[in-house]
Amino acid sequence: MQQPRLLHHVHDVARVKHLSVRTEEAYIHWIKRFILFHKKCHPSTLGESHISEFLTYLAIERKVSASTQNVALNAIVFLYHEVIHKNLGDFPSFVRAHRQRRLPVVFSEQEILRIFDQVRGPATLVTALLYGSGLRLMEALHLRVKDIDLDRRTIVVREGKGGKDRVTMLPASLREPLQRQLEHVRMVHANDIDRGFGNAPLPAATAEKTPHASKELGWQFIFPSPQLTKEPQSGRIVRWHLDPTGVQRAFTAALRASGITKKGSCHSLRHSFATHLLERGENIRIVQELLGHRDVRTTMIYTHVLMVNAPRVVSPLDSTLTGATRSLALPPDVRDALPPALAEPVEELEEEDDEL
Repeated sequence: MQQPRLLHHVHDVARVKHLSVRTEEAYIHWIKRFILFHKKCHPSTLGESHISEFLTYLAIERKVSASTQNVALNAIVFLYHEVIHKNLGDFPSFVRAHRQRRLPVVFSEQEILRIFDQVRGPATLVTALLYGSGLRLMEALHLRVKDIDLDRRTIVVREGKGGKDRVTMLPASLREPLQRQLEHVRMVHANDIDRGFGNAPLPAATAEKTPHASKELGWQFIFPSPQLTKEPQSGRIVRWHLDPTGVQRAFTAALRASGITKKGSCHSLRHSFATHLLERGENIRIVQELLGHRDVRTTMIYTHVLMVNAPRVVSPLDSTLTGATRSLALPPDVRDALPPALAEPVEELEEEDDEL
């Protein structure tokens, strides 16, 4: 019976500490996993060795990524330091999950056009912003009316990754679509006001200082949800932003319909934004600022993608064949390269099956 009360306490402390809803959900998830792993023992009865055992289990048995293991560790440390108020000593050594270095998935400009030809519904403008401004998905969905400056063509990203604000570009080609979207938000908000609603969820600090700001147009989300919902903290009826799952599904469907075989996601549009800017010779420091990277070394991962397509790098095969008197004797048809058994006509194989 203690587990639900403990998790409610975690929720209350997370609200006081102004953690984001997604961080709170992740922490509660991993705290639950930690408690269940130790047979529902209360965390106050557990110590550093139990934490190390759980983290080792995640790395060896569950084979989680290094980032996932770090989130689990942060959740447990939050539980002990902020909720139970129990100081943790030095952890016994535990197996660290292997951090794999992967190159980001980047779409070519032609592939971007093919994807955008297939995107449908509200996700169309959202995905265009991800590629056109280098936004993360949740950064785009968290945009408020006041964050868009159509005249200066800038977008203010509030409390991005790491809780930092930054300014990024607003593509000229999206100025009119965003203007129409703002008119749509005004109509939706006016209709909500007429029905006695019209509140938008506010950041914790703003809600304490100016609670009436929730009805102002400037605080409404650029991409409002089609449904009104009850805010968990205050119990008020508010209009949130679009569900990110819907945007992700729309992008996946567009990727599949475009015939592109790369295993990309919405975040690949942000990768493509950075890579294409660097391909055009943009300064890497400017790209770093637009992306909101704290360290330029994070931005430099895109230079590894550029090296593959660098114009100065010529394959030795191309240089060898340049000016050669003959070309490679490659098979004219893929069937010629198949083993004889696989190259037999389908009709003959079907007849043999009938005889068997």
